[in-house]
Amino acid sequence: MMAVLFALFLVVLIGAIAVVASGRGEPMAEEFDDRPDVRVQADGPLSAEDLRGVRFTTAFRGYRASEVDALLARLARELDER
Repeated sequence: MMAVLFALFLVVLIGAIAVVASGRGEPMAEEFDDRPDVRVQADGPLSAEDLRGVRFTTAFRGYRASEVDALLARLARELDER
């Protein structure tokens, strides 16, 4: 009898979590992209500031952001030294 009550409790708990996760509970705030829309010029030389302002979008199984940020910082430093 105790196992049946425990199983019923788990089913109700999982159902409640599913309702909240699907948005039928209190709605979540609307998601928006707060990054600036930065584009790098296609022609002409790049500057260090161009590299500092670049932001890449991420996707499922995208890139490792820390590695790209480290490379961009290095390239910006090298451009400043020139």
